[in-house]
Amino acid sequence: MKIAIGCDPNAEEAKQEIIAYIEKKGYGEVTDFGSEDPIYANVAVDVAEHVASGEYDRGVLICGTGLGVSIAANKVKGAYAALVSDVYSATRARLSNDANIVCMGAFTTGAKVREMLVDAFFTNEFVAGCSSQPKVDAFREYDQNR
Repeated sequence: MKIAIGCDPNAEEAKQEIIAYIEKKGYGEVTDFGSEDPIYANVAVDVAEHVASGEYDRGVLICGTGLGVSIAANKVKGAYAALVSDVYSATRARLSNDANIVCMGAFTTGAKVREMLVDAFFTNEFVAGCSSQPKVDAFREYDQNR
């Protein structure tokens, strides 16, 4: 799996910890899209465009709360970014919503929680034909027609 990751300057340490964790767990090949730009929307859109294009399978975005990067990423057609702060939400982001980008806060979640969120996001897959399929189809259709 090819994974794109990026953050704002406030989340650099959290990003490096997540990169190391993803590599340790063998979830995939990680490309770091940086953290130097204080305008988090720039890196969020960059990661989202690369994931939405299919060049990368999944993305990870981090800022202070995760809110800003999730809003910015979701402006990109084909990017489905989920802000998560608990394992259940991270699991459902994949199982029920087929999210392709996970967003989290460096200031709102601790290092161990971030690891659990990464595990939940990278070990679950959307099940085609499940009861959530019509809901996912609806937002994807809207997204493609906008």
